Amino acid sequence: MDEIDLKLVPPRSLTDEQLEVWNAAYEPKNEAFREAALEGDDLVRWKYQRYLKDYLRAVAAVDDQLGRVLAYLDDSGLADNTVVVYSSDQGFFLGDHGWFDKRWMYEESFRTPLIVRWPGVTAAASEDSHLVQNLDFAQTFLDIAGVPGGAGTEEMQGRSLVPLLRGEDPADWRTSLYYHYYEYPAVHSVQRHYGVRTARYKLIHYYNLGEWELFDLETDPDELVNLYDEPAYAEVVADLEADLAGLRELYAVPEIDPDTTGS
Repeated sequence: MDEIDLKLVPPRSLTDEQLEVWNAAYEPKNEAFREAALEGDDLVRWKYQRYLKDYLRAVAAVDDQLGRVLAYLDDSGLADNTVVVYSSDQGFFLGDHGWFDKRWMYEESFRTPLIVRWPGVTAAASEDSHLVQNLDFAQTFLDIAGVPGGAGTEEMQGRSLVPLLRGEDPADWRTSLYYHYYEYPAVHSVQRHYGVRTARYKLIHYYNLGEWELFDLETDPDELVNLYDEPAYAEVVADLEADLAGLRELYAVPEIDPDTTGS
């Protein structure tokens, strides 16, 4: 967590007016921090509080601004003719598993928010437990807009969510999801791994390390107990490994990772 992460120095490219506001907000606190000369655990705790408070304030600010957008749609009479889809980048560790940031396949950063308001189609306050991905968004938007072929375009790897938004339960819906992270070594220092996630289980392969993790999300939702070498789960592991191989084939995953060095 460097000085930019911790806002001990101003962000780049601020205007004079923005810099004045930034200094008014942060410099008194930063000066107090410098004078305290914290070390060890005290320094770690300060960094955690500074970073996470800013993160949570940013989340609250996004929530406030989204409220303004929804209020405008209601006040202008556009709400009944507008589909609102709210999602984001992947989730974020707040110290869970000892991490901050994201990128790991653990639930905190694997899951992403997805909220849809479609008046007259999607029931208010309803929830859906089907496995969906952000690669489904393109077909969904095309399908909503009535573009021919939007629900099954060959050049895309996702699937329209419209049936789910209508409250349907397609018999052929996917039963597993694929994940892959390969930007290592790099600034975030997250080891390369790929994996499969079903409604109940998650299998992760750290392929450069030769390590595996298996979690039963029903009995261990916090993913604290690795069951990969447990004999009682041997059949589960075999099924998930076969599923993982099938997904890698489906998505034409290269056997050799793309170059991440920029060379």
